[in-house]
Amino acid sequence: MRIVLMGPPGSGKGTQAEVVSAQLGVPHVSTGELFRGHLDDVTPLGIAAGMFMESGSYVPDHITNAMVRDRLARPDASAGFLLDGYPRTLEQVEELDAVLVDLGVALDRVVELSINNDEVVARLLKRAEEQGRADDTEEVIRHRMAVYEEQTEPLARVYAERGLLVRVDGMGSIEEVRDRVLAAL
Repeated sequence: MRIVLMGPPGSGKGTQAEVVSAQLGVPHVSTGELFRGHLDDVTPLGIAAGMFMESGSYVPDHITNAMVRDRLARPDASAGFLLDGYPRTLEQVEELDAVLVDLGVALDRVVELSINNDEVVARLLKRAEEQGRADDTEEVIRHRMAVYEEQTEPLARVYAERGLLVRVDGMGSIEEVRDRVLAAL
């Protein structure tokens, strides 16, 4: 299966993506992990992405698109993948469409996790404390949520029009949400 998992920061995308990708036997392709991998390897794309990540802004499309295009072209993604955190803008939807055409494949489903804003802030502040993530201050979290609402929620309409979107309640235990996601697929 080829799946996009959407939801605001802190909605549990990464956690659910790991579980679901393992269940389906497809790679979990996380833009966050792609960014961190490029940062750790000190690639030109990673250096450029890092400047935006530190301020809580989205990494520009041309950087993100280049990383995703490269990742989806790898052999382990040929039988399927689960995209976590991409696409986030209408321009990225167009780029993903172009990548999929080039690969000769199509998306099977887009799952959107729904969660309330107070829970997002609480989850991300806890994660920041546990993992020492400097990019998860309350100010940055609220900025990322506003950017998500402005830029990413319109994607739900696009995918709904294509008949690919399924909304899943992201509140509850990891197991409860996992079961809802798998049922939606």
